[in-house]
Amino acid sequence: MNASHADQRRLVEVAQLDARIRQADNARKNPPQAARVQELLGRRQELSQELSVRLGARDDIRTELSRIESDVAVVDARAARDSQRLAASTNPKEAQSLESELASLARRKDDLEDAELAVMERLEAADAAVAEQEALIAATNAEGAELSADGKRAVAEATAAFEAAQRDRAALATTVPADLLALYERLATRSAGAAFLRARTCEGCHMVLSGTDLQVLRQAADDDVVTCPECGCILVIDVDSGL
Repeated sequence: MNASHADQRRLVEVAQLDARIRQADNARKNPPQAARVQELLGRRQELSQELSVRLGARDDIRTELSRIESDVAVVDARAARDSQRLAASTNPKEAQSLESELASLARRKDDLEDAELAVMERLEAADAAVAEQEALIAATNAEGAELSADGKRAVAEATAAFEAAQRDRAALATTVPADLLALYERLATRSAGAAFLRARTCEGCHMVLSGTDLQVLRQAADDDVVTCPECGCILVIDVDSGL
């Protein structure tokens, strides 16, 4: 196949636009933030599960504290009742029994108050553990929200670049002979499609050509359409080719 050098150079521009289109398409489908966002989603799930455990432990402690407070209220009520009975009692034996019971209730209340204090300390630690976990979740959510916003911007920018490159490609493709463009598109399924030869190196596959291959290229006419012996893409020769 023969094509003017200008047409072949335009074909390389088409190949460069196709590369930009692929790059932009990949960027809009796979923004760099996506992987980290997925990590954060998994992390948030783990943190939420741990928060549920800590909330459950705190609820158990609150239940235990409520039970102790209820027991204290029962002791106080009974002590108040016995004190009233003692004050009204005229029977020495009954009075002695009431005094003994009041002493027992006082000891019971001391024990309950000691237990209440211990449980309150545990509750304070449980509250701190819950707050710590909630802070971790909040930080994870904040990072995720920021990354999601950045990802949306990246997708929007990549989409704009993708659409612009497609428009440029469509306009440029109309200036390339149909048969040359068809050859390029066929070759582009397994190579860069078209590239310059720079300093004896194919810019499509970045391979330095052998002396034998370079000699074949030297013998080609200016309008010959030649291909890279390494990758098969259309090889465009110019003053920087090193021939």
